[in-house]
Amino acid sequence: MDQIKRRDAGIAYIADKEVMEQQKRARKLTQELNTVDRSDFEKIEKIVKELLGKSEGAFINPPFYCDYGFNIEVGKNFYANYNCTILDVGKVTIGDNCMFAPNVAIYTAGHPIHPDSRNSMYEYGIPVSIGDNCWLGGNTIVCPGVKIGNNVVIGAGSVVTKDISDWSIAAGNPCRVIRTITEEDRKYYYKKNEFDEDAWKDLTARGFGGLE
Repeated sequence: MDQIKRRDAGIAYIADKEVMEQQKRARKLTQELNTVDRSDFEKIEKIVKELLGKSEGAFINPPFYCDYGFNIEVGKNFYANYNCTILDVGKVTIGDNCMFAPNVAIYTAGHPIHPDSRNSMYEYGIPVSIGDNCWLGGNTIVCPGVKIGNNVVIGAGSVVTKDISDWSIAAGNPCRVIRTITEEDRKYYYKKNEFDEDAWKDLTARGFGGLE
């Protein structure tokens, strides 16, 4: 079994010449993305669409970094703010309507703990999945193998080492669930600041006001 097949099978592999050859496409595209005119939104969207394995309406504010691109699958309306890094050695699956604040990092890649094993050049990639309608706060780090459910908010500066269940607010290092998101949260835009009457009428008219 060659190293690419080992990597894709999720077992220990060595990033040999053939593996690194696969990274050239992503490096060229991310270089293009990171040097494009930042006001040329159409060009940015075009590069992002070419880079990612699957996307629909995705927008990434450069700079952005990844290993392959084809191992990143995002749903509809994905948005990543500045300086996002996704090490997509393993598959990264992101659902619809997800937002990343600046400096979010997703790591599927890792190295053995023991120095002899690590110095052997073997490494690994374990998939990460993020559900629909998730918001990851600034400087969040998601570690290999993590599964984040639907409708989750991760607080800024979190290090997510374990799975997070649906409808959760979670934060910390290591990241832990703080509480469940409820219907009561719908009327607030920041902590205890409620939407004003005009904003509430607008979002309700557009179908975001619940059953009222």
